[in-house]
Amino acid sequence: MAKSLQEQLRQAGLASQKQAVKARKAKNTKEKMQRKGVNVVDETAELVSQRDAEKRARDQELNAQRDQAALHKAIQAQIGQLIDLNAITERGELEFRFDHDGVIRTLMLNAPVRTALINGTLAIVGRSEALHIVPSAVARKIDQRDASWLILLNETNRPADEDDEYAQYEVPDDLMW
Repeated sequence: MAKSLQEQLRQAGLASQKQAVKARKAKNTKEKMQRKGVNVVDETAELVSQRDAEKRARDQELNAQRDQAALHKAIQAQIGQLIDLNAITERGELEFRFDHDGVIRTLMLNAPVRTALINGTLAIVGRSEALHIVPSAVARKIDQRDASWLILLNETNRPADEDDEYAQYEVPDDLMW
């Protein structure tokens, strides 16, 4: 006949007679309390449920971070696709200067593209050294997805300052330097 686990542990020297008696008494006391209707607190069950709750919270946080990274990657892919489909690659011999992060940048463009940039029908988007010229509607879509991509978009409807002393003097936007 097979021996109980307690007997096997005692014979192997892993548990003493005192430990076996103590475990048996604790088990009997717990069973008595449950029969009487007293709520017995099981510490190990509480620890396990607490660890499970912590693990679920950590997993949810990691999943949220992973979802956020996937969303960011998808938005960047959409922006790249918008630029690839709508970019105007024509270059020319006229200089177009603009401010980008405190630095004056220069693009060599042809006259119609330069005029369209000045009028606000075209815009400049991009990151660091990779600059692209796209229609203003596409630039607004890119701006909705990630504002850091928009570099230059001239608005055509600028309100005039009422306090401006020089409002009566027209300053041309296409002034050549």
